[in-house]
Amino acid sequence: MKYGLIGENLGHSYSPFIHNILGSVPYELVSLRPEELGPFIKAGEFAGLNVTIPYKKAVIPFLDHIAPEAQTIEAVNTIVRREDGLWGYNTDCKGFLYAAERAGISLKGKKVLVLGSGGASAAVQAASAGAGAAVKVVSRTGSLNYENVYEESGAEVIVNATPVGMYPQNRGKLLELSRFGSCCGVIDLIYNPLYTPLLLDARELGLPFSNGLSMLVAQAKYASDLFQGIQRPDSIIDEVLEQTQRQVENIVLIGMPGSGKSTIGKKLAAQQGKKFVDTDTLVEEKAGKSISDIFKEEGETVFRKLEAEVIASIGKERGQVIATGGGCVLSLENVRNLRQNGTMVFIKRDIDKLSTEGRPLSQGEDLAEMYKKRLPFYEAAADTVMENK
Repeated sequence: MKYGLIGENLGHSYSPFIHNILGSVPYELVSLRPEELGPFIKAGEFAGLNVTIPYKKAVIPFLDHIAPEAQTIEAVNTIVRREDGLWGYNTDCKGFLYAAERAGISLKGKKVLVLGSGGASAAVQAASAGAGAAVKVVSRTGSLNYENVYEESGAEVIVNATPVGMYPQNRGKLLELSRFGSCCGVIDLIYNPLYTPLLLDARELGLPFSNGLSMLVAQAKYASDLFQGIQRPDSIIDEVLEQTQRQVENIVLIGMPGSGKSTIGKKLAAQQGKKFVDTDTLVEEKAGKSISDIFKEEGETVFRKLEAEVIASIGKERGQVIATGGGCVLSLENVRNLRQNGTMVFIKRDIDKLSTEGRPLSQGEDLAEMYKKRLPFYEAAADTVMENK
């Protein structure tokens, strides 16, 4: 093995994909138990390693040299083997600053509220203080905690450095963002899902925000440069970020019944190398009957409940093209669940071209009236619009 990532639970990692683009190859994931950490590092079968939870502090005793930024925060996320031994670095600080700058979030002179007090938090604190911010840390048991956090309602930048909201517990969040009236930027270090409830709140409030993927790619670029002994321009970060996001994100197709979402979705999935998912098909599988029979026997309320359950489940997953039912956007909760990993595409089609076969609501209502009612919801949910002629 030449390069890799060591940690405890690595099944969700995007690092091999990112480092393959950056040229740090071959790159492997190595899950280690605590008692395996020392022997693995001493064996030395690597030229460079990234380090993640829970070993960023634990690796330090096994290293020969610690770079100044890693000494400051007492955490190492990058190990490089050189002639004079093993060097430990921390590229998280630079990665965090890149993410903030990319999102248009200034830290200088700002009151920064950091949620969490672990290793990731230490990097955020050091980077923010170094950029001229006044930093306060919230923890579960500290003097500033989640019971009295709103005493800091004047915070201007809020950073989540905890795993709350991370897959598979996607719905979690630690505070109500709307209670921070001075907030002008939100950064969540989580990258799975792409948009946590905290970031969805920031989006709905019109605040600048960043997820953890830009930080992940940025710190990986800086680590890869150390591995390879080179220094590339930061412009490569956005290129790698775009490729990574395209690989992992969902493409969610919304629009009127009969607008061609399933047909377009299947073709798009084949082109993109993504899995195709149809929420109506999953609802039928879950109910054990057709949608027409669900409406006839149990009514629309039962259908909407089943649809919401399906959307909550598939919205967590990645790398899909999702064709949705025409009315799913009427529920804000559905939209949020689909948006957490998805780009929303409104498939727009003339009413006289909409198919109504097998669609109970389309057969029973005036389509023009239905479209008039739903159009604002489609437009509000959509990131982009695709015309289906």
